[in-house]
Amino acid sequence: MLELCNVSAGYSRSSPILSNVTLTLESGQLTVIIGENGAGKSTLLKTVLGLLPNRSGSVTLDGQELLTMKRTDIARRIAYLSQGKDTPHMTVAELVLHGRFPHLQYPRRYTARDREIAQAAMERMHVAQVANRPLATLSGGMRQSAYLAMALSQDTRYILLDEPTTYLDLPHQLALMRTLCELAHEGRGVVAVMHDLGMALSFADRVCLLQSGTVALCGTPREIAAHPLTKELFGVTPVELPNGTFYCAYPSR
Repeated sequence: MLELCNVSAGYSRSSPILSNVTLTLESGQLTVIIGENGAGKSTLLKTVLGLLPNRSGSVTLDGQELLTMKRTDIARRIAYLSQGKDTPHMTVAELVLHGRFPHLQYPRRYTARDREIAQAAMERMHVAQVANRPLATLSGGMRQSAYLAMALSQDTRYILLDEPTTYLDLPHQLALMRTLCELAHEGRGVVAVMHDLGMALSFADRVCLLQSGTVALCGTPREIAAHPLTKELFGVTPVELPNGTFYCAYPSR
């Protein structure tokens, strides 16, 4: 599991964005991190990855402190999809195969096994039929599917995603969230930063609410939906529907 213990982190020592965060991110679960803008959601992911050093506390991966691990070792165990990604000048197949890079041995040449894993990832994300097309020619939804295929080809136990549904239409959002649920229930630890409260509550196994750089709430979707702080922060009342999904009802004027 991924564990943060009393972690403070930020872009300057004088004003940390995260303050004394203690959080456990388990494999086999889809954990969604929600919160207002500036709450520290993206900072938390970067700190977990070691891209941003923690000023205090510790981050451990399956019992090993992250600061003692090599970057390639981390990349073999954690895949990361950032928000606002550039579109590189490459085909879908080239992008997805790039996910195998942390596993390459000298002289860093792709093996038949690497290509098999990349092909399986493309097929799972339904982008195998556009494998030879440049990324720039794809729709936003297809491009996001290609990036997730790259993360799958990295063959890691944990996948971290920052705003994975941004710019996607509703059908693509739902398809992506269903895939993340499948990956989690297959044993991977999937962590997604999201703004859409209703989507988070409807799909997550566990929801963590950040407020001003600290963990204000953490629990099941039903527990988070019922807590008064959720309504206070988001200005909506989550309502559980008969099918187990949640609708966020705005208060009447």
